[in-house]
Order: sequence, then structure tokens, then C-alpha cells
Amino acid sequence: MMRFTDLKREANFVFGHRQIKLTLLVVFLLSAVSLWSGYAEMHEQQATIERLLEKDQIEREAVITHQSNFGMVAYYAFHLTYAPPSPLAFAAVGERDVFPWKHRIRMLALEGQIYESDTDNPELAFLGRFDFAFVTSVLLPLFIILLLYDLKAKEREARRFDLLNVTARNAHAIWTSRVLVTLVPLALVTLAPFVVFGLINGASLPSLLTVCAIVIGNIALWSVIVLVIGAAKRFANFSATHLASIMLGVWLVTTVVVPVTAHTVINAVVETPEGGDIVLTQREAVNSAWDKPVEDTWRAFIATHPQWADYTEFDPERDSSFNWKWYYAFQQVGDQTASDLSKAYQGRHASKRHHCKLRSLTFSFLAYATFIIKRC
Repeated sequence: MMRFTDLKREANFVFGHRQIKLTLLVVFLLSAVSLWSGYAEMHEQQATIERLLEKDQIEREAVITHQSNFGMVAYYAFHLTYAPPSPLAFAAVGERDVFPWKHRIRMLALEGQIYESDTDNPELAFLGRFDFAFVTSVLLPLFIILLLYDLKAKEREARRFDLLNVTARNAHAIWTSRVLVTLVPLALVTLAPFVVFGLINGASLPSLLTVCAIVIGNIALWSVIVLVIGAAKRFANFSATHLASIMLGVWLVTTVVVPVTAHTVINAVVETPEGGDIVLTQREAVNSAWDKPVEDTWRAFIATHPQWADYTEFDPERDSSFNWKWYYAFQQVGDQTASDLSKAYQGRHASKRHHCKLRSLTFSFLAYATFIIKRC
């Protein structure tokens, strides 16, 4: 049974090494910097949204004041759409730096406006942005390997391993105590900045506790992986350097190679329409409507909006060759023409998210990143 004196003895031994203190300091700085970076980014996005809302209101009032009919107001007035960051977004920026989180749209060609800012993911998005989720899911396992890879091998190489086991009252208590006094401070320096930033940002207590539990679970998982490799009889005669190479290989395969390969395979298997195709289809339908009979546009529009059936009169003498109702009707018909592509686009992305979720569940440490991204 492990006693307090065992923990105190091993703590004095572990923290007698400058490497441990330096490693904990680096982890603390990485955690704090990643959180500060995410907090500053989310604060800037929130400030931008507030400025845009203020300017949007001023601009719309100016348009309403200077335009003489509803058609002109709808044409020139922009409407701000945006996705405000969640209280936990500072910990995982997710896809907010890939997909637009703010957009100004007008009451025409909606499908074209939605996808005109669609961009391909940058190559760096494979590994993710430098945020708290990246630090804990990608970098933290490296520090666990650094701290534990030579837990027993170092003693074997120094020829103290057998002596420690023979002289100890409980041999297991030595290694368990040494692991605990190493990992508990690691978890504290990782999570302390997160809790502070979470409280500052107004995150709820259950969400903070959930993230803390997942990070601790991630630390426990990687600790088990490292300890199992270190204790395997197959590697009993391996040096600490060789064991570290094996552990780094496991990290590289499971954290980089498999996720990136799975991401590439999913993109290749799940064919997704391009946002540009949706924009082109919608605009071709709108542009061709100018040359079609008015009745063709009304027929397609009324099919989906029957409540407007009694408001389709078009008087050439009164309206000349142009009528605002007809104009906005063929904008809507253009959206309807591209709706199948748009639904396929959204459906394929939902399918990709489903495949990515399965991939992440397979590798639980990636499930952590997926969890936070979904919360943001």
C-alpha cells in the first residue's frame, strides 16, 4: 500500500532534477500562451461583431432614409449574419479560422452569397491551430513521454533497479508514487491556466469540469501507453533511448499519420460539391431569368410560395420592363435551382463529420479535440 512518506520521498527525488522543473514550466507556458492566444482571438472577434452590428444599423437606417420604395431598400440594405464565439471557444478555435464566422448578405442570390467566401482548408489545418486543444491533444503526449520514458530504464542503466525493488517495503509503491508525483503536477500546470481563463470568460462550471476530466483522461491514457511499453518484457533489454524512439513512433502514427491519412481518405471517399459550383449554378439561373417570360418565373416561384399567388400581376404599362416583385421572385427561383447542390453540400459535410467522429472515437485523444470543437 502506498503511504504519504512514499509520495514525499519520491517527490523530493523527482523534483531534485532540473529537467522536471523545466518541463513543467514549459508546459505551463505553452498552456497559458495557447489560452491567451485563443482568448485574444475570441475577444477580437466579439469586438468586431459589436462594431459591425453598430455600423450595420447605421447603414440600414441610411438606406431606408434615401431609398423611395421597398425594392430599392431590399436591394441596397445589407444584413449582418454572424456566429458569436461560445464561452469555451478560447480553448479550441476549431474551424472558425477556416470557415467564415461573419457575413453580410442582401435579399437576393442567397445561395451565391453564402458560398462565395467558401475556401479550401489550408494544409496546416490538418494538425490544427495552436490552441489549448492542440496543446493537450498533440503536444501533451510528447511531454508525458519525455517524463516517463526512462522511468525504469534509467534505473536499470544505473544498475539501481534491482536494489530498489529488493530494499523497498513495497516495490510497486515506488513506481506508482513516482508516476503520481510526476503526472499530478503536469495536470495542474496544464489545467490551472485553463480554469483561470474559463472563469474570466464566463464558462459554466460543468463545462470546465468536463474539459478538465477529459484532459486528465488524456493524460491517463498516454501514461498507460508509455508505462505499458516501458514495462513490456519484449522491450526489457532495450535502452531508454530505444524505448523513447518506440513511444515517439506510436505518438507520430496515432497523432499525426493516422488522423491526417484518415482526413485525406474521408475527403477522397466523400465527394462534396464545391461552393463555387453552387454560386455558378445560382447566378446562371438568375441571369437567364431576364430573358425568360415572366410567367415562367412566377410559375416556379408560386410552386414553393403559394401564399403569393394573388400578388403576381405584372402591368407592362405601369411597370415598364421591370417589376421588383418579379426581380426578387427570380432571385428565389435561382436559389431553388441550386438547392439540390446546396443540400448535397451540407449532406456531404454532415457525412464527413460523422466519419471524423468515428475516427476520433477510435483514437480517444482526438475525441477530446472533436468534443471541444463541437462546443465552440
